[in-house]
Amino acid sequence: MERERSFRGISVRAAIGYLENLGGEQRGESTVEGDGWAATLSEEKVTIGPSLQLNEVTIEFDGDPETLEPLIEKFAQKAMRAGG
Repeated sequence: MERERSFRGISVRAAIGYLENLGGEQRGESTVEGDGWAATLSEEKVTIGPSLQLNEVTIEFDGDPETLEPLIEKFAQKAMRAGG
């Protein structure tokens, strides 16, 4: 199963760290692999409104559905950014 998710306000470096904390091991510049899953990351700047830009990390997750669903949920909780 493949799933693609995008997260704004984090860097690829931070995302790799989160994935490592969830049991993954970095295998390349933008790839992390864990038990039954793999993630490939990319990063770009996106424009929000007329003058604000944010990092957006896109992650392509690949693996068993029973493994990916909880992994993606846990990652999303770590990557969540809230205004204050």
